[in-house]
Amino acid sequence: MGCSFSGLNALYDSSAGDVWINENRFKIVRQLGEGGFAFVYLVKEVINESSDGGISKKFKDSTHLSDDGTYAMKKVLIQSNDQLQLVKEEIRISSLFNHANLLPLLDHAIISVKGKPEQTWTHEAYLLFPVHMDGTLLDNAKTMKAKKEFFSTSDVLQIFRQLCSGLQHMHNLETPYAHNDVKPGNVLLTHRKGQPPLAVLMDFGSARPARKQIRSRSEALQLQEWASEHVSAPFRAPELWDCPSQADIDERTDVWSLGCTLYAIMYGVSPFEYALGESGGSLQLAVINAQIKWPTTPKPSYPEALHQFVSWMLQPQATVRPRIDDIIIHVDKLIPKFVAQT
Repeated sequence: MGCSFSGLNALYDSSAGDVWINENRFKIVRQLGEGGFAFVYLVKEVINESSDGGISKKFKDSTHLSDDGTYAMKKVLIQSNDQLQLVKEEIRISSLFNHANLLPLLDHAIISVKGKPEQTWTHEAYLLFPVHMDGTLLDNAKTMKAKKEFFSTSDVLQIFRQLCSGLQHMHNLETPYAHNDVKPGNVLLTHRKGQPPLAVLMDFGSARPARKQIRSRSEALQLQEWASEHVSAPFRAPELWDCPSQADIDERTDVWSLGCTLYAIMYGVSPFEYALGESGGSLQLAVINAQIKWPTTPKPSYPEALHQFVSWMLQPQATVRPRIDDIIIHVDKLIPKFVAQT
């Protein structure tokens, strides 16, 4: 567990100014986003004679290091011991993964803070990541929708293939892990001239060992309650909405979310969000019954093979849903057929 110089960040206003993460100093450039008690900033490393080379000295592999010293920093205000344990678990789980399509945690620090009497948090966590300035798949979808633009079939397949690759790394660990919140808002994109966008899956705050045996009604209800807090509803698998009292949950919960995300790469939303806009509509029922609605307009010319691919992943019975290795075999057959044409 990393620890910065004791209380040093308390000397700074961390909404502007400098922040220390262990022995490295970063200047906050601007805020990129926020949610709950977490804030994301664009930061730039401050290098001086005493920095001893800065954060680059920590890594033999420079793949994720910035050329210009800019990074994304997530600051979490921790109000309870439960929250503290959750942040520590996110840090531990992030350290398990090493893959080009999974966002790496470059460094971290958790410090105790004593602030003003009205301050409700007891600790602050600082997590340092590579920065992807083109935003998330969700950000891109909103921008493209406003312009009435769509990804090409080639880019759809290439983005999807990269997500499959990152998930395969998680699912094939000795103890398989599920991400549990695969969705467009957790996919970072970087546009590259003459190449398909780089897609990187982020946010491992909901990641857990994938395989869980449910053997009672109380265990089933506990899982459903956990999922309602940690797994975004439009991308949540049926078995996490209505879990049987006798069930073996595994990493194919991610496959369901991945199928929803493939649909969203094409059309900008989950295949079940239409239910939220219908009178008397139920998102849960639409999911459990796998009632997919394909848009009739606008009309991007996606091949029927992609629709069939989505339907294959969105099997309401997890036991007949494909695994990530099967999906990769299939997508690798599709790519040569459609990428060359677009």
